[in-house]
Amino acid sequence: MTELLIDALREAEAVRYGEFELSHGGTSDYYVDKYIFETDPTCLRLIAEAFSERLDGTTLAGVALGAVPLVAVTSAETDTPYVIVRKQQKAYGTGNLIEGELDEGEEVVVLEDIATTGQSAIDAVEALREAGAVVNRVLVVVDRQEGAREHLAEHDIELESLVTAEELLAADRD
Repeated sequence: MTELLIDALREAEAVRYGEFELSHGGTSDYYVDKYIFETDPTCLRLIAEAFSERLDGTTLAGVALGAVPLVAVTSAETDTPYVIVRKQQKAYGTGNLIEGELDEGEEVVVLEDIATTGQSAIDAVEALREAGAVVNRVLVVVDRQEGAREHLAEHDIELESLVTAEELLAADRD
């Protein structure tokens, strides 16, 4: 499955080379464009299949906005409910930070697109835990291998990736 997903990401041109500023403020000589792979039906289908192989009926959560397509398609693939975690509480309407049904003590797995430092995943896990959920695991499409795994581990969260940067970039060197 990993090779199929790498091929699909490359075919969709989701990996770009140059100089890029990343969301955490650092720079990189490559960029994985989540909006490319999250809007490509082939990539989405493969991601949902790969995530579903690692899930066991646990409620899913996705961080708005980036992970919403991933959690929605995986929910449909697995027939599992999901919630959306906002980065900030809404200032209007219901004012929710978490959208969807979530029960006290419910086990949740967070799905993410790309992990660099892991901070957005940690923020989502903390919001879910404050809402009463039990969260111990984050599944990510691409781990850039820049400290996210270690940072998440400091918060008692396991990071599991479908693809690592090493695997993704090695494919371009072949």
